[in-house]
Amino acid sequence: MNRELHIEVFFDFICPWCLIGKRQLEAALQLLYHSHPDVDVKLQFRGVQLLPHISAQGEPFAAFYLQRLGSIEAVRMRQAQVKQAAAAVGVNIDFTQIARMPNTLQAHRLLKVASNIGTSSQCDQLLERLFAAYFHLAEDLGDRKTLLNIAQQCGFSSDEISTLLDQPNQAFKSGNTHGNGVPYFILDARLGLAGAYPADQLYQAMLDALRTQVIPESVLDQTPEQTLEQLAQGQLK
Repeated sequence: MNRELHIEVFFDFICPWCLIGKRQLEAALQLLYHSHPDVDVKLQFRGVQLLPHISAQGEPFAAFYLQRLGSIEAVRMRQAQVKQAAAAVGVNIDFTQIARMPNTLQAHRLLKVASNIGTSSQCDQLLERLFAAYFHLAEDLGDRKTLLNIAQQCGFSSDEISTLLDQPNQAFKSGNTHGNGVPYFILDARLGLAGAYPADQLYQAMLDALRTQVIPESVLDQTPEQTLEQLAQGQLK
């Protein structure tokens, strides 16, 4: 008996903790796939604009963070903390390579329209490529030409994407985490987790969400073969 687990992930491209959280989520999903192969995970990424006031042209990255944190030492300490957490999940972030703090509106719009026409694999590739554009490749996520090139690299038609982006019904509405920040995970529309949780804790939260579904608890601890046998015997409905 296949079951579904719905996971919503609220994120912004410029948040390093969101990239770290995505890696932790991927590791947690691998644990779930191995322990509960009968569970189909429905994953949805919902964009959140952390800095909607940033101009369309963006701002110099170093100057932005210096003003935001108040001192060079505060910036150094924050970046060291992030680099350490990122390295622990296999992500190398070199803040010296980030030139601009972009307005992410157009990047979120791109992912939204792409999700309506692309496969889940394509959309995940696009999401990864957009993260890489900001954290690794010094590309401007606020530049339309750059975004169209990225979409094309991920197998989308740049002309089709451009046409969709020009449609008035493709406005982007920033996700609402009700003050919880990002990354923010919602499991089965019931269980919320704020922050880049370690993989084992995300995995445990998934199990908790499954256990509180309207399913006999014993089913969660059995193999698919045992479930099929019980279905054949009429023990499960």
